[in-house]
Amino acid sequence: MIELPTIGYTLGDQAGVGPELVEKALAMLPAGVAHFVPVGPRLAGCEPGCPSEDSARMALEHLELAAQALHEGRIDAVVTAPVCKEALQSIGFPFPGQTEFFAERLGAPRFAMCLAGQRLTVALCTTHLALEEVPRRLCAEQILDTGELLCDFLRHLGVPCPRLAVAGLNPHNGEGGAFGDEEQRIITPAVHELQRRVHGLARVAGPCVPDAVYREAALGGYDAVIAPYHDQALIPLKLLDFHTAVNATLGLPHLRVSPDHGTAFSLAGRGVARPSSTYHAFLLALRYLTGRDFSASADEKLADAALDV
Repeated sequence: MIELPTIGYTLGDQAGVGPELVEKALAMLPAGVAHFVPVGPRLAGCEPGCPSEDSARMALEHLELAAQALHEGRIDAVVTAPVCKEALQSIGFPFPGQTEFFAERLGAPRFAMCLAGQRLTVALCTTHLALEEVPRRLCAEQILDTGELLCDFLRHLGVPCPRLAVAGLNPHNGEGGAFGDEEQRIITPAVHELQRRVHGLARVAGPCVPDAVYREAALGGYDAVIAPYHDQALIPLKLLDFHTAVNATLGLPHLRVSPDHGTAFSLAGRGVARPSSTYHAFLLALRYLTGRDFSASADEKLADAALDV
């Protein structure tokens, strides 16, 4: 008998939409393909739409329990519901987000944020930085790490030889240095080295003009785009794949994914929040662990979902 994988899940800040979206997503998942287990308790007396210090502390407890369960091998992957970063940081949470938290707790020396949708997949070399900081912080090592981790992730999902595009930083790739030299000084050498490192495993192009490459990827020209900064990648991703995008932390010893939206406190408890992204997060975890793609029936199962988060 084949042993089924175990996928854990957290409820996030339980004053938000996390609990109801997890419940809806679990009800739609195929039977007999995995064990789905909660990694933390429900918060008694939590009122939907009314976040509190207690709901923030319980969200943090869920994250700690999930990291411990992954570390001990009691679960094979985890789907984490949305948290309120401001509320977590107000009680001493020192991380920019869940990505950095899980990387630190699981001792990942290299990690990256990846957003995977039905039409577009992107991975970020830098994440939550002021825009003026990006040129100062972008370096070849980040591009190489992100590219290698993304290659491994896509191959694990069944893409035998991923086609990766590395986006430029400046408009028109800097026009030969007329307004920015990062393409010549940082990105081009990194692309050449990445091509060498993943030779035979993936194909890498770049630097690609950033105002065109996401369209090319969405039309099937690339399997994923490596982006130098957050909004360059997330604006096209959320335009095309708002309902289906999943946030995956690359580089961990076990998979962690989450829906690509926030707590939506204003929708909590009304029964109208759409479970699309949460459902696709579970489907991505299933595909990663079993090698089977269950997304073909996703649109049909989501057809009656009401509003968008």
